Order: sequence, then C-alpha cells, then structure tokens
Amino acid sequence: MKQSLQIKMGQQLAMTPQLQQAIKLLQLSTLELQSEIQEALESNPMLEVQEDGEDGGEKDAAKMRSDNERESKAQEASSEGEDDTPVEMEDISATVEITDSTPDIPDELPVDSAWEDIYEPAYTSTGMQSGDENQRDFTEYTSAGTGNLQDHLMDQLRLRKLSDTDQVIAATLINCIDDNGYLEDELSDIIEAVNANIDNPEDHCEEEEIEAMLRLIQQLDPIGCGSRDTRECMLIQLHEMESTPHVEVCKQLIGDHLQMLAARDFAKIKRQLKINDAQLQSSIQTIQSLTPRPGSQVVSKEPQYIVPDVFVKKIKGVWRVELNPDIAPRLAVNSMYAGLVKRADKSDDNNYMRNQLQEARWFIKSLQSRNETLLRVGTAIVERQRGFLEYGDEAMRPLVLRDIAENLELHESTISRVTTQKYIHTPRGIFEFKYFFSSHVSTSDGGECSATAIRAMIRKFIAKEDPGKPLSDSKIANTLVASGIQVARRTVAKYRESMSIPPSNERKRLN
Repeated sequence: MKQSLQIKMGQQLAMTPQLQQAIKLLQLSTLELQSEIQEALESNPMLEVQEDGEDGGEKDAAKMRSDNERESKAQEASSEGEDDTPVEMEDISATVEITDSTPDIPDELPVDSAWEDIYEPAYTSTGMQSGDENQRDFTEYTSAGTGNLQDHLMDQLRLRKLSDTDQVIAATLINCIDDNGYLEDELSDIIEAVNANIDNPEDHCEEEEIEAMLRLIQQLDPIGCGSRDTRECMLIQLHEMESTPHVEVCKQLIGDHLQMLAARDFAKIKRQLKINDAQLQSSIQTIQSLTPRPGSQVVSKEPQYIVPDVFVKKIKGVWRVELNPDIAPRLAVNSMYAGLVKRADKSDDNNYMRNQLQEARWFIKSLQSRNETLLRVGTAIVERQRGFLEYGDEAMRPLVLRDIAENLELHESTISRVTTQKYIHTPRGIFEFKYFFSSHVSTSDGGECSATAIRAMIRKFIAKEDPGKPLSDSKIANTLVASGIQVARRTVAKYRESMSIPPSNERKRLN
C-alpha cells in the first residue's frame, strides 16, 4: 500500500471541558443539580456556600475592588514575561445556545476573589433577584423508608408455634411472594426448594403441607397475600366476609363470571344469576371495594419528588415568570483561598489552587448560564401558551421545539435539554416543560389545533357521556369533525389510549 501525505481543510466543533460542563448542567434535573453542586462543594476548596447576610454593600464592594486593583498591580510587577495561556474557547458558534447568555471570559482569569464571583441562583423575568430571606437548605429533600412485605408476614408467623419444617416452608413461600402480594413460583418448584433445605429425607414435605401453609399465609394481614391470581385473591377476601346472599352473588361473579364482568356483559350476567339491576350494581360495588394487590398496602415505594424549576404567577393582569429560588444554594469563590494564589509562583501547590479557582469560576458561570437559558425558555413557552393559563387544556396552542429554538435563536438540542425533567409551577398545577409541546391537527378553516387540546375535548366528551351508552371512537371523531377539527377515528383511539381511557365497551356501566 502506497503511503502519502494530504492536506485537507475542514470545520469541527471542539468541546472544551468548560463547554461540556455547561451542557451537562443544562440537562440535569433539579435533584440531580443539587447532587452535582454538593459534589462540587466537596471537591473544590475554592467554592463555598454564601450564607444569608453575607451580601455586603456597595461600600464593601468598592473596597474589595480597590484592594484587588492594588494587589493586581503589585503582582504584575513580579509576573513580567510570564506566558499566560488564555482559556480555550474553540469554535463554539454551533452551540450559541450555551454561550449567548454567558459573559465573555477574559484571556487571563484574575486570581483574586471578585464581587462578581457570587452565584445568585434566583432570577425573575425582569432580571431581579427574588430569593426568600428564609431560604431552605437545598439538601432537605429526603426520601422516606420503604416497607418490606416479607418481613411483615414473617413477623406474624413468629407469633405462631410452628415446627422447624413448617418454618422452612413458610420462609420459602414468603420469599416467593412479590411486592403486590402474589406467589411468583409454581408449587412444584417451591417443593423442591423446601426439600433442598431439609437434611433428613424422611422429613421431606408433600404438596399438601405446602398448600396448608399457603392457606395460613393467605389469612395473614393483609388478606390475600400468597394468591396465585386475581380471582383467588378476591375470593379469599370475600370468604373473610360474613356469608350473606349478597356476598354469595359476589363469589359467583368472581368465580364463574369474571370474564363477562370484565367485558361489561351485564345482560347475560343478570340472566344467568337471575338478579336485577340493583343487586348487580351492589355486587359490583362490593367487588370494586376489594384489594386486587394486597401487598401494596404494606410496601411503600420511595416517593419521587417533583421540585418546580420555574414559577408562573399572574400579577396585576400580567403573567410573570421567575426561577425557583430554593432549588440551589448561593455559591461564591472563597476569597481567603483565592487570595493565596500567586501569579508568578509555578509550584505544584500554587498551580493546583489556580486550577481550582478557574474551575470554580467556570462552574459558577455555567450555573448562571443554565438558569438564564431556563428562564428564557420558560418565558417563551408562557408567551405562547397564555391561553392555556387562562382557559385550560382546550386552549393549548400547537408548539414544537423548533418554534422556541427559532424564537430564542438557540439550537433545538438545547431546547430539548432544557425541557427534559424540568417543571413549571402554574396556577393550574405543576407540569413538565414538554407538556406544553404538542403536534397539531388541521381545522376546516385552515388553522391548527393542538393535540393536547383535542385530548382535553375527548376527556370532556367522555365525562359527559351516558354511562349506559358510552360514546364510541367513531362518534367522538364525528363530533370533532362537526366542530371543524379534521381528525380520524384511529387518531381518536390513539389519543384515548394515551390517556389510559378504556374503549366504549369497557366503560359501560349500569344506570
């Protein structure tokens, strides 16, 4: 193979560490950002949390700037000839979304703590700080402990006098119960597992012993744990009720007519059980009061907190957007450590402190850039969706990422990062930013209607329908077409399924 040298010209984006950090912070959720800030505070001695009352005043700021100027002049005299390398910012025009709101970084970062080295996390739509004097600790969001169904069942069995073999059987069965309370494994597999833990072959258990212990576990609190399916679970709970003609009808419905009940075939059920509408309605209400997942009463999953990033309020008839002042602490460069950095000193310790100072300032600027971009995007969304804030989902306008990107002169990827796992608090509730983006459907007059608005109309139609004769997807589509919205039946079915609304045959109820 012949080797040769070629010269080519091309353009590429160089991702500097600072740019990577800014992009990383931009896509973090609120809780992830808090963890990132805490990690930065622990790893960088130049960063510190500014407590309340440490803001100072104009007099202190002027004094600090004066001191910095005097020290800077003294240091310049000793640093002549030093080859300072400017901060690398290679071709970031393609990522203007990150740098448009970031102030220009000088070629040589000053080593002294400046008044601007303080990260103010709270900005309003007018650029003013709106922090609360009684700011909460940003690490206060903690999760509650989770319950354990297996331990809950074993604690009850310990109060009973069981033989060693029964204890092995009970422990094996309980370990095969999932968090919903259902037995996951077959009895044949459980028998093998139990016998494998019994040394003496003469003590090996039979299926009848397993069944007896399983029935005992099913009577523990919560009733029905250890069931093999939903039918068995509900029948166990019904057997615990006082035997009455009404309860017996419920048992027949669950035991023999569960499929017809799920299909809402009420006429056939009434004929076979020889009951009237009132008796059937009462039986259905009793069945609905049962717990199909008994284990969920004990197991408490870790809650997922939603902390809004942006607040939207209507003040004197004007919608205003502001950042949540409690989502992050106020960061500042530690003036004492920063003052120890010397320009002319090339020692390892000084280089380390100098690098940490530069990283601290970049981290603060990245946080400022993140919040400014977040506020700009939130404001643009509110401007487009004022109708939703005033009138609800039916007034939602069609909106895609490109619309906001073109309006703010940012890249679509930036809008995608900003709107993912970011939440906005409105008078109508807390919504993810992406909730305000939706495709559109054409209208008869040449306009556009948001998919979110169409979903709201479908919910409205279904909420007002006759429970005995629910609306089909075709009827809903015809109603929308009559109102000027060009939508097909399959589109209505897709929107209905996305809202977890069952079809018309499953929505049928007794009047």
